[in-house]
Amino acid sequence: MNVTTVGIDLAKNVFSVHGVGKDGKVLLNRSVGRGDLLPMFVQMPPCLIGMEACSGTHHFARELRRLGHDARIMAPRFVAPYRKSGKNDGNDVEAICEAVALPNMRFVAVKSVEQQTVLALHRVRKEVSDQRTALINQLRGMLCEFGVVLPRGRYSCRHKLPPALKESGNGIPELARRLFHEVNQRIGALDVQILAHDREIEALARHSEAAQRLMEIPGVGSVTATAIVASVADMKIFKSRSEFAAWLGLVPRQYSTGGKVRLGRITKQGDVYLRTLVLTQQILHRSCC
Repeated sequence: MNVTTVGIDLAKNVFSVHGVGKDGKVLLNRSVGRGDLLPMFVQMPPCLIGMEACSGTHHFARELRRLGHDARIMAPRFVAPYRKSGKNDGNDVEAICEAVALPNMRFVAVKSVEQQTVLALHRVRKEVSDQRTALINQLRGMLCEFGVVLPRGRYSCRHKLPPALKESGNGIPELARRLFHEVNQRIGALDVQILAHDREIEALARHSEAAQRLMEIPGVGSVTATAIVASVADMKIFKSRSEFAAWLGLVPRQYSTGGKVRLGRITKQGDVYLRTLVLTQQILHRSCC
């Protein structure tokens, strides 16, 4: 079977596979179980394989490349225009197979296991940080119902909270006071988890040459540096810093025609977490200077 180009529509258990030859003739069109996908490609000659970016895509791309295939990942919005008729697995995988062979298609760089490990650390840290913020806001809201108003900001709130809970004349019932102590203890436990994650990130930054170079930029710390290194598999895909800014979604949306340029708000495309880190670090740096 002289298949040269293959499209794979990834799913949870059953994948759709569509393959064509050099002349564009369909040679492969079938559904394959998760456990049978890689063994099927072991028996095939090296070919170009396209997949839409989704959960598990980087894993299969790494495995297929290990088998000698040229596995590439595309953003779903770049594949959608090539889908014929309605949306179903057959039309989706045919569109993927067609789009991956285009010479001007944009591809997502395949991430290594190490990069995905660092990203997992960042995701867990963000989840714990969001939990801490939610508990602090909940605590401020509940105390406000008893006439105790804590200042905004994590540090100010945590500083004013113990004296407010110890003060016996503020009218807080004993049961509520005990509950507020429990919430404060949970916030303290989250502080410990976040500190542990921060130390792990700092250790990763010390051992990463790319992260060390990024940290030389004013306003870029270990968290932002390691997040960028883990998110961008190869910085060479960007021709300039403007392209990197566009990838982050930090450029104006453009709707230009007939030689007339129309610029709107920033696109906010790309990784929300990474864009937020970059903006936050720059704002903090400018406020301190």
